[in-house]
Amino acid sequence: MPNVLHVCAGNLFGGVEGMLITLARYQSTCPDLNQHFAVCFEGRLASGLEALQYPVHRLGAVRASRPWTIYQAQKNLRILINRERFDWVLCHSAWPLGLLGPAVTRNGTPLALWLHDAAQGKHWVERLAKRAKPDLAICNSRYTAATLPLIFPNLAPQVLYCPVPNPPTPKPGTRSQVRTSLATPEQAVVILIAARFETWKGHAPLIEALALLNTDTPWKCWIAGGAQRPHEQQHLDTLQRRVQETKLSDRVQFLGHRSDVPELMAAADIYCQPNTAPEPFGISFVEALYAGLTVVTSNFGGAAEILTPDCGVLLPPNDAPSLARELQSLINNPTRRTTAEQHGPARATALCDPAQQLHRLKALLSPPSKAR
Repeated sequence: MPNVLHVCAGNLFGGVEGMLITLARYQSTCPDLNQHFAVCFEGRLASGLEALQYPVHRLGAVRASRPWTIYQAQKNLRILINRERFDWVLCHSAWPLGLLGPAVTRNGTPLALWLHDAAQGKHWVERLAKRAKPDLAICNSRYTAATLPLIFPNLAPQVLYCPVPNPPTPKPGTRSQVRTSLATPEQAVVILIAARFETWKGHAPLIEALALLNTDTPWKCWIAGGAQRPHEQQHLDTLQRRVQETKLSDRVQFLGHRSDVPELMAAADIYCQPNTAPEPFGISFVEALYAGLTVVTSNFGGAAEILTPDCGVLLPPNDAPSLARELQSLINNPTRRTTAEQHGPARATALCDPAQQLHRLKALLSPPSKAR
């Protein structure tokens, strides 16, 4: 039975936090994999794990600018490893690998990296991570795996897609209730995007494509999400001005932060997130497939591995005319959307079912490599 310690040092994107909580939530589906979690900061991950009555090991807040915090966290990690006798320590991203990995290698415990973002090879955190070469590297997509040699050129990566749970079946009437609350007619075709307000997430190309639509079929676009940082607020302000300039204010709705994205997906028809930079994986695409939505995005990154012609559309990035043509075709052709509804959930399950991914993780960690 592999005994693994997941280590998370810095702040994680919401998708990674959710993935780790999913690993804990579905622990019972793979009882032969014994998981522990160590964190350096309080936040949604720690509170989410504790809500599941999962023990959380706190290593202490780590600041790269304060070396003594790194030393203390490494000391706490060594004490924890010696007490629990882990078979593996699994660092989530280059940050904990670089700052805490040396404590693991000196202890002789097998060390693994789970890479959640494309490596650049030049960031100081990645240079730091090279001091603690892992015995195993897991990547969340083939796209991410292709960048691993920029940090560890002689380490063969293993691809393991993120575990993503299938949300509960919506309550009867959810579609109508959500649409009524958002003043959206039942017959309207709804395009949804639910993403952080980062410029590369594709909000701007989507608005430009919507301005080019020419169809008699009624449609609406819901933009879900709230700005969390100043640059995100600036981007949101720019998008709202552009919607006014293109006279789309009666069609495009900015919904703000939403905690009911599964319900929004149940009430929508198309999920469109035309990224201008590659997504390392794309959990939102998988969630949309579970909901039976046709997914439209750019043809690179993890999305190109997730989508098939039966459930999605992959387009060149930054091509508003092509995006507009594809959206217009989907709006006018309900049969195309029905095809995705029939095939999307099965595709999502095949790639990301949590129980299945936990067993795959266990296989990667069994048996552990020899201690150093």
